[in-house]
Amino acid sequence: MSAADGPESSVRPAVRNSMAGGTVHGPVVMAGAVHGDIAFNYHLTNASGTSDGKPNQVPRPPRQYINHEGTLRRVDALFRSGTAEGEYACPIGVISGLPGVGKTATASQVAYRSRGHFPDGQLFVDFATVRNGAEAGVSDALAMFLRALGGENTVIPPLLSERAARYRSLSSEKRLLVVLDDVSRAAQVTALLPHGPGSAVLATSTSRLGELALDGAELLPLGVLDDESSVRLLVALCGTERLGSDQEAVVALARRCEGLPIALRIVAARLMTHRSLTVRELVDELADEHGRPSRASESAEPEEHGAMAALDLVYRELLAGAARLYRVLGCLPVRTFDTGLAAVAARQERQEVRRHMDVLHEAGLLTATDDGRHRLHTLVARHARAAAEESEPADFERRVVQRAAGHYLALTLLADLAIREDRLRIVDVAEVLGAPERERGTSPFEQGDSPKAEAISWLVAERPNLMAVLRAAVRFGLYRQAWQLAEVLTVLFLHHRHVADWRESLELGIEAAAQDRHPAAEARLRSLLSRPLLDFDQDEPAYSHLEAAERLAVESGHLVLQASVQEFLGRYWSRHDPELAVAAYRLSLSLNAEAGEVRGEVLAAYFLGCALSATGDHGTALETVSEARRRFLSLEDRRMAARALADAGRIRGRLGQREEARDALAEAAAELGKQEALEYQAQALVDLAELQERADRAQDHLREALSLYEKLGSPRAADVRARLAG
Repeated sequence: MSAADGPESSVRPAVRNSMAGGTVHGPVVMAGAVHGDIAFNYHLTNASGTSDGKPNQVPRPPRQYINHEGTLRRVDALFRSGTAEGEYACPIGVISGLPGVGKTATASQVAYRSRGHFPDGQLFVDFATVRNGAEAGVSDALAMFLRALGGENTVIPPLLSERAARYRSLSSEKRLLVVLDDVSRAAQVTALLPHGPGSAVLATSTSRLGELALDGAELLPLGVLDDESSVRLLVALCGTERLGSDQEAVVALARRCEGLPIALRIVAARLMTHRSLTVRELVDELADEHGRPSRASESAEPEEHGAMAALDLVYRELLAGAARLYRVLGCLPVRTFDTGLAAVAARQERQEVRRHMDVLHEAGLLTATDDGRHRLHTLVARHARAAAEESEPADFERRVVQRAAGHYLALTLLADLAIREDRLRIVDVAEVLGAPERERGTSPFEQGDSPKAEAISWLVAERPNLMAVLRAAVRFGLYRQAWQLAEVLTVLFLHHRHVADWRESLELGIEAAAQDRHPAAEARLRSLLSRPLLDFDQDEPAYSHLEAAERLAVESGHLVLQASVQEFLGRYWSRHDPELAVAAYRLSLSLNAEAGEVRGEVLAAYFLGCALSATGDHGTALETVSEARRRFLSLEDRRMAARALADAGRIRGRLGQREEARDALAEAAAELGKQEALEYQAQALVDLAELQERADRAQDHLREALSLYEKLGSPRAADVRARLAG
């Protein structure tokens, strides 16, 4: 564990569980007051979306895709133009059009049809699920692509420029299709062009993005379906027998939907679930809806009135329970969701919610995602939110967000506990989980073979939703939940370096803690924020936050927190003044000892030893680090003990004890490998190579280190490669 994690507290909550009968597929949480005694499961997704060693991330095309054949032919020709002999080109296609016109469906159809043309795989990102802002969204997308191309354990560089360089390298020998959904800016496209010959990019957007034509992009505006195509889609969805012989009515129904595939699918679902309803009667119903005012239709664009009328019609006939759930789902701040979240947000039992969701699926209002979740189309979500505004109390959306935030806060805290129980937390564990420690239910992440891996996988899969919920919590003034979520969410960013999200989450948490008048929480979050700021070489802002954190920690009277802040200050001063770093670590050690915080005391001692060596006091440093190693072993922390052993080896090397240094580094490298601390293992091997007297042994160590760095996707691989060449 690094200094930036802060000292570990002795909080070791005992997590127990009992489930009364029934079959549960996947992990389960019983979380008392927060979740209203609702049990829920979650779906783990393959974050990299790989299949057979290559990325396969584009969602499946919808059933019964109709028309837009002209667009498909233009895209096929565009892709072929990028494979001309002796010419490098990355074709760019931009499919633009109204919400609900079929842009994503067309892109998915293209990807499905062209699988053989891109033998190295297909990458996909939905920009609606990543952070706002062109640069931030690109940074997140690059992180996703790097993991897809390099593996789940790939080290993600903190800087956008480093991620882009790594992406260029990884894509340079591959023929890839990159699909970018719901793009809002041209820069989001140009920054993600793959560098392999024969690769291509296909983007969708509600905007035309005409400036991309300067980069050679093919602009592919997607119009609404004509009458013939609309009728064909209705026939494909319903069958000729269900539509009947009244062709005039079928055409009228198609025209009422104004060529939007989503509206056609909704009316088709209505015909298939209302078997006694004739097409002519449905046309008359839609005509009545066009003349009936609603909040959704009043706020819609003229081209969307047909879809809104269809949605109004279906919504008005929903039974009360399904209609209320529809309004709840429209107020969720997330793009996709599972049954558990829906149950919590609606404050209903899972079985009841599942029945209502089946109704919404049958009505064409919900769609299923490839990972077993549910999704509201953007247009449908707008309609559902408008329906809530029309018929629910003014604070309805806020209460939905509050319940969603409580749901994700509890799960994220349980994931944090599964990854590391004994560390400093300002959040009150019993308060969040809604029961005293001894009464809490089992963590869902402790039911499998690898609780830590389960927890990290869940955090990675849920990151877009977690960030969306955090933003919404701050927007609605749910400050206590917001800073608590920001604090426990840090565990994700310590393992997967989404630095931009980490920074944003901490900044939101700091704002919320200040509004909540909670100095301990604000101090903790400000000290944590120094970590990503230092990663961005923004040392001055980092120090400003640490100064404020130091003052707030003293104000709170929390000794362990004060020790933690001093540890972060030590990390800052290690970059600027080793003597001040030593002083900060000494104070951290003293505060931990006063608080009886054994693990924090040992961590502070370890970092103190490293700082002492930086000042040139190698003898005292060796004694301090060696004693810290002994105490780590007594605490059964073999990972930190191995790190301390590696630093002891480095210090021995500075003292001229080359043989002892080699032995220590070799043992540390082996143990770090067992602990899967691959980056620390690689660095130990590099340092070991420096101490070898025989060139062949040094090269062996460097080759092993290079293999590890390449596996991790670390930029340090280039330095090791250069040393081997030299």
